[in-house]
Amino acid sequence: MRKTLSLIICILISLLVLFNIDTLSDYLANFLTDEKRVNVASPNNYYKNYDFKFVQESRDYVPYSYQGLLNVIYSTLNNGWDTFTFYCPSEYTDCLKDVSKISKDTTLLSNINNYVHPYNNYSKIGIISSTTGEVTINVTKLYSDKDIDKINSGVDEILTKEITNDMDDDDKLLKIHDYIINNTRYDINKVNDASYTALGPLFNGTAVCSGYADLMAIFLSKLGLKNYKVASNTHVWNAVLINGEWLHIDLTWDDPITKDSEVDTLQHDFFLVNTEKLLEFDTKDHKFDSTIYQELR
Repeated sequence: MRKTLSLIICILISLLVLFNIDTLSDYLANFLTDEKRVNVASPNNYYKNYDFKFVQESRDYVPYSYQGLLNVIYSTLNNGWDTFTFYCPSEYTDCLKDVSKISKDTTLLSNINNYVHPYNNYSKIGIISSTTGEVTINVTKLYSDKDIDKINSGVDEILTKEITNDMDDDDKLLKIHDYIINNTRYDINKVNDASYTALGPLFNGTAVCSGYADLMAIFLSKLGLKNYKVASNTHVWNAVLINGEWLHIDLTWDDPITKDSEVDTLQHDFFLVNTEKLLEFDTKDHKFDSTIYQELR
């Protein structure tokens, strides 16, 4: 047995020296040790290079705790990867049990999804684990490359038309807020699938809350402002860090449904308000989990 093992190792080393193959080097390292290496690809163009209180970028993609698992899932989405495989370390004895628990918690996964750029949002996510400790995350994106190119072109056109260099961030956001509302109506019947994404308000003039929030999030990121989407059990809107303070923007509620469908209404009640003010207006649809969206406490 020892002779056979020695022969295999010699062959692998010879191939490594002869061809200088990086993947063979990784395989050899894994073969000779108990360490499992993860293949970390580069992030895509919509990666957010910052952390939040609830989830942070994983540094080594080896989770040693429940929080470590959340960070790996967030990082997979934030990097824009379609698939990613990592391994549970032996020190984390409840790792696979926690993976199973998280994979079944659709609300938790949806909340993590809100922290990443809309273009990296999933429409479907699957987390598969094996008894060996291998865990694979598979992501089906909400937006196709064609969708992204189309939206980016439309957003850039609006920014060129509506935004000037002499505006401060507040003025820029007010312009974008008003532009979206003035060109969009709430899709009461919810018959248009595009209304659930940024495509609806940008090209069809219709949206539900997720469509408003996605388009606003794309604009916020284009303007270089730290942001995420906030969700309650019944609603979704935006949060943005501006002038050192986390504030809410809810385009849906600033574009109210009127009895006369021909009347277009624009309000600013939910534009850059703090949490205290937000909840003075409404405590039902805007009742969010502050243990998740901790910046808004």
